[in-house]
Amino acid sequence: MAVWSAGEGRLGLIEPMGVHRAHRGHGYGRAITVAAARALQELGSSSVVVCSPSSNVGAVATYQSAGLDQLPERRDLYRNAS
Repeated sequence: MAVWSAGEGRLGLIEPMGVHRAHRGHGYGRAITVAAARALQELGSSSVVVCSPSSNVGAVATYQSAGLDQLPERRDLYRNAS
């Protein structure tokens, strides 16, 4: 997992992470997310965000169990290459 700080008093980004299927359900994802948020707090971030598809219910549940709130879905803009 990686974290990105935008600087003191600004938003911090937690990169989405995954836990191998064989190791799910043991709290590792939550522990990693809490540690990442703590690292951003120590860097001075005012809040944290992680971007994950709302259809990934396992990821959403993991992030919520770590204390993050789900925000309304926001879709990126895209254009077909043709």
